[in-house]
Amino acid sequence: MQASNQKIRQIKTQQSWQNLAAKFLETRAVSLSIAEPLSEADCQIQSMPDTSPIKWHLAHTSWFFEIFILKKFVPGYEAFNPHFDSLFNSYYNAIGEQYSRPQRGLLSRPSLSEIVSYREYVETAIEDFLESESCSLTALDLLEIGIQHEKQHQELMLTDIQHGLFKNPIMPAYAKILEVEQLDCVPMSCVEFEGGLINIGADDEGYAFDNERPMHQYFLKPYRLASRSVSNSEYVDFVESGAYQQPEHWLADGWAWLQENNIEAPLYWRKGDEGWHSFSLAGLLPLNLSQPVCHLNYYEANAYANWVGKRLPTEFEWEHAAQKSSDQPNYLNLSVLQPEAAAESGLSQMLGNVWEWTSSGYQAYPGFKPFAGDAGEYNGKFMSGQFVLKGGSCVSPEDHIRASYRNFFYPHQSWQFSGIRLAEDAHSA
Repeated sequence: MQASNQKIRQIKTQQSWQNLAAKFLETRAVSLSIAEPLSEADCQIQSMPDTSPIKWHLAHTSWFFEIFILKKFVPGYEAFNPHFDSLFNSYYNAIGEQYSRPQRGLLSRPSLSEIVSYREYVETAIEDFLESESCSLTALDLLEIGIQHEKQHQELMLTDIQHGLFKNPIMPAYAKILEVEQLDCVPMSCVEFEGGLINIGADDEGYAFDNERPMHQYFLKPYRLASRSVSNSEYVDFVESGAYQQPEHWLADGWAWLQENNIEAPLYWRKGDEGWHSFSLAGLLPLNLSQPVCHLNYYEANAYANWVGKRLPTEFEWEHAAQKSSDQPNYLNLSVLQPEAAAESGLSQMLGNVWEWTSSGYQAYPGFKPFAGDAGEYNGKFMSGQFVLKGGSCVSPEDHIRASYRNFFYPHQSWQFSGIRLAEDAHSA
C-alpha cells in the first residue's frame, strides 16, 4: 500500500496530472457559461423525450463525478442529496433506479440555484479528493471519463435549448451571436483515395472512449470523398425539386417517417414571402446558403445522396480521409455557434461545423472491451439500430473531437448539428 501511494504521489507531481485537474475546473466553468444567458424558466424546458432540461444536464454531469468517484473512493463521503441518485441517473442500471427520461421537464424542484450549489459541492469535493491519499489511478481514469462526458453534455445543452426555443412561437434567440457572412460556396470536388489495408480506431496514446478501440486493420476499396460538406444552397435545390414528395429517393422507413410527420423540409427551415429562413441559436434568420446544411436525420442525408447519384461514406472511409486532412476545425465558440462556409478548395470541413452521417451501423469493433466497472454501460449497450456520425460540430467542445471519435444516433433524429458529405466508389463514372 505504501509503494502504491508513493506512485500516486509521483503522478500528482507530473504535468499530466496538473493538466487533468485544471481541465476539470475549466470544463465545469464552460457548462455554467452555456447556461448563463438562460432564465430559470428556460432551464426547465424539455421540448421532446429526446431532449433534457438544462437544469438536468447541469445536475447529471455533477452526479457522474459524485457517483463514480466520490461515493466509491472517498471514505465517509456525505452525499449532497440522496434523492439525486435516482433523479439524475441517466441510464445506468447497475447504479440503480432512474427517473423517467420523458418526464425530466416535470422536475421543477430542485431549483436551479440548488443545482448550482450541488455543482459547487461536488467540485470542492473532487478538488479535495485529488489532493488526498485516497486518489488512485483508477479514480483518475474515471475523472477523465467524467470530463469528456461533461463535454458531450455541453453540446447536448446547446442542441436541446435550441429545440426548446424553437417550440416557442416567437422563436427567441438563445443569445446575441455574431452573424456568419454569406459567401460564395467553394466548388465541390471529389478527392480520390487509394484505400488498402488501413488502421481504424484510437491507439493507446491519449484519451479515447471505449467504442473507439481497439485500433484494428480494415481493408478499403478505392473511393472518392466530396471535398466539403453539402451546403444549404445545394440542399435547397433538393427541397425545391419536390424530392420530399418523391418516394424513389427514400428508404422505406424514411418515407414512412415523412408521411407520418408531414415533413417537407429540414427541421428548422421555414419558407415565407422572403424565401427560406432557418431557426438557429441566434433566432430565426434568412437561410445562409453558403453554410453546410445541418439538422438533418439519416433518412434525409441518404435521400439526398440518392438524389445526386452518390452515397454516404462508410465510417472507415471517413476516418481514413480525415487522417489526411489539415484544415482548421470550427468547434464550440459561444460567440458564433454556427457552421462556417468552406473557405478553401481541397479536402476541408472534416472536423467541426457539422456532424456527418455515415452509412455504417453503430457496432463494436473487433476486440471491443467496455470501460471497467459500472462505467461499462457508457457506450456498448447502445450498439443496436443506430448509425455512426463523424467529425464533430460547431457546438462540440475543443480538445474533444478526433478522427476516431464515433457519435451515434437513431436514423429519425435530426435536432443535432448533423449534415452530409458525399462519397462514391473510385471506379464510378
